[in-house]
Amino acid sequence: MTLPRTPIGFRAERVDPLQPVREGYGGRDYYALMTDALHELLLECSALSPDDISNTMAALEAPNVSWGARIIAEAWIDPAYRARLLEDGSAAAAELGFRIKEARLIVVANAPQLHNVVVCTLCSCYPRSLLGQPPWWYISKDYRARTVREPRAVLAEFGLTLPTEVQVRVHDSNADMRYLVLPMRPAGTEGWSVAMLMNLITRDIMIGTAVPDAE
Repeated sequence: MTLPRTPIGFRAERVDPLQPVREGYGGRDYYALMTDALHELLLECSALSPDDISNTMAALEAPNVSWGARIIAEAWIDPAYRARLLEDGSAAAAELGFRIKEARLIVVANAPQLHNVVVCTLCSCYPRSLLGQPPWWYISKDYRARTVREPRAVLAEFGLTLPTEVQVRVHDSNADMRYLVLPMRPAGTEGWSVAMLMNLITRDIMIGTAVPDAE
């Protein structure tokens, strides 16, 4: 995909694919300096303790793709759980011990004639409490603007070319709701355990820019 252009007047930086892109300004050094200064000030004033910071960081870093993959795998195996997941994603996630803190979780299921893809055109709304931090491209203006206009072209750039008879449905996340894609279970996975199925499920699959493959 085309990366966002660096605004004139700012120094271009090397994009770290493991970190989200902060568009409009490349001054990570500035924000790091301000963060460190605030950190030291709060500690000096005893407004925070080192344990407070460590516990908060651990809570923020705990969610990861395996949490979402567990939910998808359970839905593949248990039809009753799948039904509850599609009816109330937040409640079904809580059944497995995953609390969706930021908004209501809505799970949308793919079908032979339907493919779902998730975007946030406003900013970067994403189920962080379930999947962790979003990928850098999810935040980019390129993805946010083009996915709603030309979803098939965007998916093709991810390597996913869908037949013309398959409808592509775009879901725009917002402050009140987060979306998670429930992909179709690949053929040939009958009898697989939850752990085995989880290995097939990636972050991109749960966003809708990829599909699982058992081969």
